[in-house]
Amino acid sequence: ELVDRFYDLMALEEPFAELRAMHSEDLSSSRDKLKLFLSGWLGGPDVYSPKYGHPMLRARHLPFKIGLKERNQWLACMYRAMEDCGIDGQIGAQLEESFFNTADWMRNQAN
Repeated sequence: ELVDRFYDLMALEEPFAELRAMHSEDLSSSRDKLKLFLSGWLGGPDVYSPKYGHPMLRARHLPFKIGLKERNQWLACMYRAMEDCGIDGQIGAQLEESFFNTADWMRNQAN
């Protein structure tokens, strides 16, 4: 539900248009990959690696310019998706911190 809401917001909401433009027209592969990745990242079974190999997050995202603006746009979209899905309280706060740390680590631009 979270991943679907995240990509729905990205596709439909103007504040996330630049983020959306970084993706292919068909978001089904991105949805699938994020769902599978989050399963293992959140402590569940590693279903991503058998299908796609090691995540190598930074390497897979190097072709894209990711600075503060892109990081913040991604986080705003994810935080909104979390809110829309009712993910709040201590779990929400922990997820927000983890998402922030990962998104900030993905930056490959100084700004």
